[in-house]
Formats: sequence, C-alpha cells, structure tokens
Amino acid sequence: MKSAAVEPAGTRSGSSAARERTGTAAREARGVRRGSRRASAFLARRSLATHRRAWAAVIVATGAAAALIGAFAFVVGSLLVAAPPVQRYAGADAVVAADQKVSYTAKPWGGEPQTATAYLPERARLDRSVLAAVAGADGVAKAVADDSVPVATGDGRPAVGRSWPSAALTPYGLAEGRAPRDATEVVLDAGLAADGPAPGERIVLRADGRARTYTVSGIARTGHGGDGPPAVFFTEPRLTALAGHPGRIDAIGVIAEPGVGPKTLREAIGAVLPENAGVAGSDRGVRVLTGAERGEAEQVDALGGRGDRLALLGSIGGTVLMVALLVIASTLSQAIHQRSGELALLRAVGASPRQLRSAIGREAGRVSAAAALLGGLGAVPLGLAMRALLTTGTLPLPVPWWLPPAAALAGGLLVALLARPVAMLAARSITRLRPAAALGAATADEPSGPGRFRTVAGVVMAFAGVSSAGVATTQSGQAAGAAASGAALSLVIAVALLGPRIARIALGVLGRPLRRAGGVSGFLAERAASAHTRRLATAFTPIVLVVAFVCVQLAAGPTLERASDRQASAALRADLVATGGAAGLPAGAARAVREAPGVTAATGVLRSAVVLADREAGEPVLTRLPVLGVEARGLSGTLDPRVTAGGLDRLTGRDAVAVGADRAKSLGVGPGDRVALRLGDGTRVEPRVVAVYGHELGLGEFLFPREALAGHVSAARDQVVLIRTGSGAGADAVTAVRKALAPYGGGVAVRAATADDVRIAPPVPDEDNAMIVIGVGVIGGFALLAVVSTLALITIGRRGEFRLLRAVGTGRLQLRRMLVLETGLVTVAGLVIGTAVAAVPLTAFAVSVAGTAPYLPPAHYGVIAGAVAFAAAAGTLVPGASGGRFVLGRGVR
Repeated sequence: MKSAAVEPAGTRSGSSAARERTGTAAREARGVRRGSRRASAFLARRSLATHRRAWAAVIVATGAAAALIGAFAFVVGSLLVAAPPVQRYAGADAVVAADQKVSYTAKPWGGEPQTATAYLPERARLDRSVLAAVAGADGVAKAVADDSVPVATGDGRPAVGRSWPSAALTPYGLAEGRAPRDATEVVLDAGLAADGPAPGERIVLRADGRARTYTVSGIARTGHGGDGPPAVFFTEPRLTALAGHPGRIDAIGVIAEPGVGPKTLREAIGAVLPENAGVAGSDRGVRVLTGAERGEAEQVDALGGRGDRLALLGSIGGTVLMVALLVIASTLSQAIHQRSGELALLRAVGASPRQLRSAIGREAGRVSAAAALLGGLGAVPLGLAMRALLTTGTLPLPVPWWLPPAAALAGGLLVALLARPVAMLAARSITRLRPAAALGAATADEPSGPGRFRTVAGVVMAFAGVSSAGVATTQSGQAAGAAASGAALSLVIAVALLGPRIARIALGVLGRPLRRAGGVSGFLAERAASAHTRRLATAFTPIVLVVAFVCVQLAAGPTLERASDRQASAALRADLVATGGAAGLPAGAARAVREAPGVTAATGVLRSAVVLADREAGEPVLTRLPVLGVEARGLSGTLDPRVTAGGLDRLTGRDAVAVGADRAKSLGVGPGDRVALRLGDGTRVEPRVVAVYGHELGLGEFLFPREALAGHVSAARDQVVLIRTGSGAGADAVTAVRKALAPYGGGVAVRAATADDVRIAPPVPDEDNAMIVIGVGVIGGFALLAVVSTLALITIGRRGEFRLLRAVGTGRLQLRRMLVLETGLVTVAGLVIGTAVAAVPLTAFAVSVAGTAPYLPPAHYGVIAGAVAFAAAAGTLVPGASGGRFVLGRGVR
C-alpha cells in the first residue's frame, strides 16, 4: 500500500494565499466591471436627458423607417396569402380546370438548371371528353360543363352568358317562371331583371353576332353576391353554340355525393383524369380545385396579377429598405457626430473606450426601443392604407390575425437591431483615441473631407451607378428598368459617402452668389457652410434622396407613355372607331362596317397576350407581352406599324406574325424565320415572321392575324373596330357606320379615333396608379420626413453656435436671414444634385426602352421642388422654437 504524500505546511499556506489573491482579484475585476456599467448607465441617462431634443428627431426618423418597413411587410404578407374569392362556384364542391401556370427550364451560365414560371393571361380550356370521366368518378353526384360568353343587353348593359345547368354551381334558384326549353328562351339574373322584363316578356341580347330577341322564361336569384356582371342563362346547346368552341369547355363544376369530403373527392377525380386533357398543343395537366382554390377557376389572371404586383412591390421594397437604412444610419451618425467634442472631453478626463461605447450603445438601445414602438404602432394603419390601394374585387387582400403583429415586429426589430451597432460605429473615431489625443480632438475643427474608406467606397458606388446605367442602355424591358433603378440607388449612396467633397464643389459654385445676395448674413451663411462641409453634406443628402427617388418614379411612366403615345398616333390612320362596351364586338361587325357607304377600310382589333421564354443575364425568364390581333384586309388604310422588312399583306392565317424591330433584334429573327411563343391559353406555336416593324412601343412587340388569336382567348370579341372614311365623307359616313352597326344593338358607339384605341399600353390602370401612390406618396413622404428630422437635428446641435454669434454682436434679424440663406443653399444644392443623380439612370432607361430623352411634366417637378423647400424650411426654422420662444431671441446664458 502506497503511503500518501504529506504536503508541507508552508506549501499549504502558500497555495491558500494564492487562491485568496486570485479571488480578491476576481472580486475586484467584477467590482470594476459593475462600476464601469454603472458609470455607463449614468452617462447614458444624463446624455439622454441633456440631448432629448436631438434624440427626439432621431426617434421620429427611425420610427418612420420602422413604420414604412413594417407597412411593406404587411402588404407583402397580405398579397402572399391572397386568393380570388369564390363566388361563381360557391355551390360546387370541386372545380376541374386546366392548369393556368406554365414553366421554362434553362441552365444559367456555369450553374444548375433553373425554372421560371408564369400564369397564363387567357383561360386554358379542357377537352370536352373530360366531362364524362369526371362524372363517372366515385363520390361525384353531378358534373356540369361550365362555359361563359360576354353578353350585352339591348341598352348596352354587360352580362355574362351561362348554361342553365351551371346555375347549380353558384347556386342560382328560380324565383319566378321556369327553366329555358329552347334556343329562344333565357333565364335572367334578378339583378338584370330589376325594373326590366318579367317572365313571358322579351329582351334584346347581343352575344355572338347581331342582337337577337329572346323570351324571358324565368328569373333566378342567388345568395352569393359579387362584383361581376349579372348572368343570363341559356339552354346548354345554345350556350355551347354561342361559345364557339364545341370540343372544349372552360371548366367542370362538381357536386359531391352526401358525406364525401374534399380530400376524398379530389383523389377520386384525380384518379380518372386522362393525361393531356387540356387544350391541344399544351403540355400542362388538369387541376382539381377545392375549398378556397375554387376562386382560381373564376378569375384566371388574378394570380398572375398577384405575381406582377409582388414583383413590383419587391422592387420598391428593396429600395425602401435601402432608403430606410440610409436614413437610420445618417440620423444616428449625425446625432453622435454633433457630440464629438463632448465624447472627446469625456475620454480626455478618463472615461474608458468601453464605458463610452457602452454609454452610446445604451442610449441608442433606448432610442431604438422608443422608435420601434412608435414604428410598430404606425406600421399597421399605414399597411392597411396601402392594402386598401392594392385590393381589387378579383383579388381582395386578407388580414389574418397574425399579420399586424408580425409586420409591426419586423419593422421594429430591424430598427432595434441596427441602431446600436450604427451608433457605436459612428463614435469609433472618438472612443479609440488616447486621452491626450482626445483632449486636442475636443477643440479641433471638423474634418473637411470624408475618410479614406468613405472616399474609396463612394468612388466605387459612383462607378457602379454609372456602369449600371450603361448596362441599362443595352437592355430592354424589365432588365433595363432594374439596371436603371440600381444605378439611381448606387449614385445616391455615392453622394452620401462623398458628401463633404460634393459640398465643397457646391460651395464653390453657390458661395459667391450667396455672399453677394445676403450681405452680412450671406457672409455668415457661406462661412458656416465652408467650415462644416460634412454638416452641409448631411443636410442635403436626404434632399438628394427625395429628389432622385421621386423623379425616377414619376418620370419613368410619363417617358414611356409619351413615347408610346407618339408611336401610336403616328401609326393610326383611322379617323373613326366603333366600340361595343364591355361585351366587345363580334367579328361580323367589322365586315358590316366595310360595306357602309363612305368607308374605305375597317379593321377589327382583338387584344390578347403571349408568353415569351427567353434569358436575361443567363437566367430563364417568362415574359407576358400584350399583343394585338388584326385583319390584313384593309390594314394599310387604318394602321401603319412602319414596316422595315417584309410586308403585312402576308399577315393572314394561323402561321404568321409580325415582330417589332427591337424584339426581332434581341431574338435574332427576320422575315422567313420562326419564333417560339405560347399563346394566351398556353398553346405552343412557332409562327413564321412575315414582317418587322418600328412602332413596337405603341403597338406592342408582336402583331398577329386575328384568326390566329381568336381560338385562344377567353372571349373572341373585338375591343374596337378601326374605320377609315373617304375624304369629304364627314357626318354622312358616321351616320352610315351607325346604321350598319344598328343590328348589333345598344351599347355600340361610334366616335373619333384616338391613339389610346390602338396603343398596346392603354392609360395607367388603377393597380399601377396604386403602385405610383405607394412608390411616390408613401416613400417620398417618408423621405421628406427624413429631410425635416435631419435638418432639425442639425439645427438643434447648432444652438451653441447661435448663442456665440449673438454674444459677439450679431443681430437676431441677421441670424434669421443667415438661416434662411442656409436653407436656400441646402435646398438648391439638394435639388441640383438630386436632379443630376436622377438624370443618369433616367436617360439610360429612356434611351434603351423608348429611344427618347426622359420626360417629367414641369408641374410634377414644381411640386417636388416646393415640397423639398417646405420640408427644408420646416426642419431648419421651426426647431429653434423652445419653450414658446425662438432660440435666436433668447439671451445668452
């Protein structure tokens, strides 16, 4: 057995002493850390109280940023869960419809294969043989073919024609009369029959051709209201004949047997569906829709519109995020920078770098918490307002219970996480100084230029912005718009980074006129700006942001619209146009007009859209492009697309297409070549190019023969008929045209032709107006608020300077004039620089897409300048108020 080693007494006492010393040191270290934390907390509390006005301005700006970010999160979340409402198929347990989504897979350069998807703009139909298969599925009590056609009453009211068996899918029930028995009878929706014909009376309706008189056999009512047009019910054979596609059907409504659940019904129907049951030439399958999905079969383009709006909101949201981050960083940095002398003095008298960083972090944390709370409260009402602008009858935006708190949390959390590191980074140059150096820094002049890192970063961003603008000139469509937006954002960031250097240039241009115009006040304003170029740059940077962003948003649309209008006006040769209201005009209307006395040419115009598979920067993309379907006969008399190759006389049949010059160049095609497309219902086609034309911005990138599109649209009705009359025909020709169209019933109008009748992009729709309001109104308003907050923060930080000037004899009026002149300097510099920043991407975008110079209505620019001037005045002149008295009027303490 080994004997235990005996430790000497001296060794034991030495070890105990060492442990005691270690414990004492640890306790002392913990005490030092606690003391340091208490000191930091004390400094943070006192600083918050002392600089409460400056921090209030920061809270307003950052809180607004949090509200804006939260509001966009609110709208995006609502759009992601939005679905078309179920109205027409509210009585059906399931709906069988063709898949409305198409895909395109390609391998990017050096990457894995990727797939792009898009929704079809027209209804894809089913083969009629699917009806029998669905009817024979287990658990199906009834399967009903559901087609629809646009209908107009004799007085021009729009309606939708359906078969009487499909009334059970809504469901409609007879309130009066009986069901239709033959092709001359109809049942009217109660909404259409109000103050109208009763059962047994007659009604004039226009569907597939000339207006006809029908006998009203009954009145139907439904408990499911909606925003769509009222229904007119025909017999099933008559409706099939009116629809014009006897071998295909729009959808199949299914009513289940009692006790059969949606999942069981879906599986049973899916088991009997044949492959390739969709439209001929399509590679898509068939969908069985239950529950809320049934609405997708009613509004076939609703989800496509949702995707377009999500893409636009994503683009605007990215800009919003960058703008918000820039505002948060600039306001917090300015708030810390204005206290550089105070922080340097604290460092000189012994405050450790950790204590200062901790104090600043605590201040920023408390400020960000207040801003997050303010922003969270504002995010929900702002998000609801934006939602109200975007919601439509075909796609209402829901507000699930979790969305408001999640959106508020998203905006607030981002601000809270960002504020502390930004504030500590802004104070880094002071907190890392040695005490002796800090003592000199406390009284040193403000650095006249940005540091080396900011200069390099600013040059890089400027180069990136100019390069992106250059790329935009070589692109088209969405690629050009994305490159131009990226250029604008990069240049704004470059201005923020290189601000002091740009401020010196601005002073070199505006300083002398300022001194001459302002006398003593002008001299003071010029010298103050020269001594604080960094402060001047901070002042005009948010103005540059407002002007650049709003100009880009407001000018892009008018530039395209103006160029499109010019091309459409140049292409239009017709002097009259006939319209048929919401129901449109059947193909026979154009033939009838051609035979009218005094008419030399008449062309029906059918609007649709195609899907083009292409690549952008190697990535697969599917682009939905609006197109026109026209008749070659007499086309030269009504429309001149400015053909540059080939001829429009061969634009006939189902295997021909004319292509715009720019699109033909990008695709590498010309007359005789073929181009691969999907028609609006998803049918793959490869028509032969018969002509290349120049007015593609006005008339669209593809022109089709009307007959090539007629079988692939939801309703083959002409939106307008273009009419060319002989010279000197005058009112007689108008009378003759109206007489020729009289058999088509009421609602048909004849008027002078305008560019809007043929322009591929008609006047801005409500959805695009909503995007403009969001992009310009909401974000521009936030940027203006940032202008006010930033200038207010700067003005509050200059109170010591104002008091010193008053102490050395400067009069109140002179100081007020100095502030006014400084405000003018900041406003003019911001407007000029912001306009220059906007001009670069706008010019690139306008040249690449429209081939013209950018255009912004002068009144719009005047509103921008006025709003900026008002915000600058509010941010500079109003914050001097304190305790009911203007700071310049107070005595020197």
